[in-house]
Amino acid sequence: MVKSSNKVRCLFGTDGVRDVANRGSMTPEMVMCLGRAFVFFLIDRGIPCPKIAIGMDTRKSGPMLESALVAGLLSVGIHVYKLGVLATPGVAHLVKAEKASAGVMISASHNPAQDNGIKFFAGDGFKLDDALEAEIEALLDAEEDTLPRPSAQGLGDVVEYPEGLRKYQQFLVSTGTELEGMKVVLDTANGAAATSARQIFADLGADLTVIAENPDGLNINEGVGSTHPEKLQELVKETGSQIGLAFDGDSDRLIAVDENGDLVDGDRIMYIIGKYLADRGLLAKNTIVTTVMSNLGFHKALDREGIEKAVTAVGDRYVVEEMRKEGYDIGGEQSGHVILMDYNTTGDGQLTAVQLTKIMKETGKTLSELAAEVTIYPQKLVNIRVENSMKDKSMEVPTIAAIIEKMEAEMAGNGRILVRPSGTEPLLRVMAEAPTDAEVHYYVDTIADVVHAEIGLD
Repeated sequence: MVKSSNKVRCLFGTDGVRDVANRGSMTPEMVMCLGRAFVFFLIDRGIPCPKIAIGMDTRKSGPMLESALVAGLLSVGIHVYKLGVLATPGVAHLVKAEKASAGVMISASHNPAQDNGIKFFAGDGFKLDDALEAEIEALLDAEEDTLPRPSAQGLGDVVEYPEGLRKYQQFLVSTGTELEGMKVVLDTANGAAATSARQIFADLGADLTVIAENPDGLNINEGVGSTHPEKLQELVKETGSQIGLAFDGDSDRLIAVDENGDLVDGDRIMYIIGKYLADRGLLAKNTIVTTVMSNLGFHKALDREGIEKAVTAVGDRYVVEEMRKEGYDIGGEQSGHVILMDYNTTGDGQLTAVQLTKIMKETGKTLSELAAEVTIYPQKLVNIRVENSMKDKSMEVPTIAAIIEKMEAEMAGNGRILVRPSGTEPLLRVMAEAPTDAEVHYYVDTIADVVHAEIGLD
């Protein structure tokens, strides 16, 4: 077992371990301990672990944390394959394809450059679930480190594996179709997609314009990428391109832009791909998995097409869990995490982009035509600070339950209200969707006023 100098609680969040780099849970010391704990976890479950693959995004702190992680793994005799800068889904794919024992991705996804994180993958390419991550976390507080500490021949070794990048590129290209004549703008967020997206779409024959392709360690996600697509929207219109494709820092998300410069979010992307598959009898169980945050317009579009949906808590890990449990092949989130289980085990922005452009090519439709089948309802979200003890008890307050019931009655089925606790902060989130901005403001503000009066702290 592994003993850390820092006692840590609630180390894992909804997507691995994340913190400000060189502080808290993202110090080199802690990351080395995490690596050793991960190995102990694998050994304890009877999983042979001679080979672990490691990738990272473009953050300046990446090499520091990679070195610490590698040191921890080598100290217990693990053979380490360094993939270099690579998308998170690239690590997931290569772990499975190359028959590694496990994989680790060093990234804080869409967070700013000062943050970093660790994501663990099992040998099947899937992220560890909550229960397994809790086991690793528990090991860090153990009183005794019982892992071996060899001094010579028992130590692990490191292999640089840059060919992993090209294998991942080739895999994605193999899932697509020829795009000759299609003008495409890519926004790689100065992140991991900067090493792969241009080559993938060049191999597919697209006419390319690329932005945010020069990472310096500090500019990842800075005013660009899936969380800041404004520059991409402008450039699509300026260049007369058919589509713009924006990834986040570790390229597990995609937000698209149509030929008019309008955004196409994860809900619409899931619908487009899901309907394409359903029309061909290829959508597993005729079902798409989504979260409680997906737009009402998305639900109505699926109902119209006779496509079923399964709804999970917020977080792509919960989408994946439901997909694995029930045998579904497409799911995702409004934020652009789209999981295409026929191809990969986690959200893959570049894979999603390849499939989206393939559908455009094969149907002969523009992205705006495809996206227009989903009418997105105006949505408003308000966060209300409350005592942690009250987050999960709001519906037990009679006046809150009553106002929500009243608002839902007024909607008469033409809108949606969602009140849910934050998973990480003392916040209650009040969200509503309705046909007009005026209506959505009315519903949210009315409920929020009551929540503030009854249990709000501010």
